[in-house]
Amino acid sequence: MIHPEDHVYIDRIKNGDPSSYSSLVDRYKNMVYTIAVKILTDPEDAQDAAQESFIKAYQQLHSFQGKSKFSTWLYTIVYRTAVSKLKENRISTVSISEELHDQYTLDHDATGIDQLQVKQQRKYVQQAIQKLPKTEALLITLYYINEIPTKEIQEITGLSLANIKIQLFRARKKLERELRFLLEYEAKKID
Repeated sequence: MIHPEDHVYIDRIKNGDPSSYSSLVDRYKNMVYTIAVKILTDPEDAQDAAQESFIKAYQQLHSFQGKSKFSTWLYTIVYRTAVSKLKENRISTVSISEELHDQYTLDHDATGIDQLQVKQQRKYVQQAIQKLPKTEALLITLYYINEIPTKEIQEITGLSLANIKIQLFRARKKLERELRFLLEYEAKKID
């Protein structure tokens, strides 16, 4: 999502108004946390990495030149901070937190049955994403859930475009298999 007013807040901060930074934090805190938790899996470690990333971004804001979107620049900091923390902690699994689940809301116009179906679909997709390797789970989240273009994902992760596309392709195939398995399992439980 592009926020054209980001540059307004950035200019204010650079001109001595640090309180404007809270607007940027509020706008990006959910995605920053999502990236961190995808990499670190532990909610507390993810929260620490998110806070550390916002501090680093604030301290380095003078170096932001606007060659990319602010969100891309910030997500790169988060990605690198979380990967660094991961190396320190030697964590090797990924899970999806309730905060990620809660940030996606149902369509208010949907009927009760439609809402239930959407909720069940979301549950199955989350379960399937949890089974993916952490990099693939992060790429799926960035590309499909947050609709970040592959070029920006390349900037955030440092992976090549070819590698991103290959991992997305593999992740989609794994998701398809896992969803098929989950749905067949649920159908057998009903019978």
